[in-house]
Amino acid sequence: MTQPPRTPEAAPLDDTGQDLPDGRVADAVKGNWVDHLAPAFARPYLRLSRADRPIGTWLLFIPCLWGVALAAAADPAGFAAWDAWIVLGCGLGAFLMRGAGCTWNDITDRRFDAQVARTRSRPIPSGQVSVRQALAWMVIQSLLGAVILFTFNATAIALGVASLALVAVYPFAKRFTWWPQVFLGLAFNWGALLAWAAHSGTLTLAPVVLWVAGITWTLFYDTIYAHQDKEDDALIGVKSTARLFGENTHAWLRGFMVATLLLMTLAILLAILPAASALQLVVALGGVWGFGWHMAWQLARLDTEDPDRCLTLFRANRDAGLIPALFLAVAVLV
Repeated sequence: MTQPPRTPEAAPLDDTGQDLPDGRVADAVKGNWVDHLAPAFARPYLRLSRADRPIGTWLLFIPCLWGVALAAAADPAGFAAWDAWIVLGCGLGAFLMRGAGCTWNDITDRRFDAQVARTRSRPIPSGQVSVRQALAWMVIQSLLGAVILFTFNATAIALGVASLALVAVYPFAKRFTWWPQVFLGLAFNWGALLAWAAHSGTLTLAPVVLWVAGITWTLFYDTIYAHQDKEDDALIGVKSTARLFGENTHAWLRGFMVATLLLMTLAILLAILPAASALQLVVALGGVWGFGWHMAWQLARLDTEDPDRCLTLFRANRDAGLIPALFLAVAVLV
């Protein structure tokens, strides 16, 4: 398959309406390492993997931290030395598989991306990378991710392989459902199951509930993100929860926030009761409380008509998600 031809209207622009230099991407973090430190030949591929926008890697990695910490909290032995590799392996895997998933997403969405101001500077629609080159890069990243996955136990490996189906389907979801964020949540929070299994070798109800909590969290933050593109999405026929909720977005997000907190609380209780001490319970649930306050802070500042504010709040979910991860880790140690 060939790329869509570029037109003058599709020339990549920055947020001031000026041409972007050196193949840079419009919504990348200003001053990112890819634009300034990476070798010139590697920059288009790193941009294709969103290495210049690390928030997605964090959002894929954080549920892994939740999973391994909750598994250790449920384990009378607590953390094991092997957990250090689970965390490191999940971090590397999140970087690689997020890169592979974004590459696949850009391959399937190249014609849409060429019509949207924020995305037309991406490597494929801007002509920096061909579809064939992107496919090869996707395979390389996937194989490196598989090398890491195969160091885990059989249950975790099976879960990792199963996640590929979700990754494959997600880019097409916005074509047939108003709820593509659900498909993103199914895939992005799979690490909660995988990391739990990597520690314990099995699955129970607790990590499944934690996974669902992650899905409602994804509905929260990715709806905020989708409000950046709602006008372009309407023009080209792409569906999203941002378009579906419209002026009722705040009410829906408040519901997702409450659901996330209740589900995470239930997951913790299922995992650590009745063996947990009062201190462990207070610390673990304190993370949920802090998580909730951060989400409430985002809601109070959200203006769905301000794309820059939406992007800033979306990125703030890295810090939000790290709060329960930190508190769960401390709960294991107290």
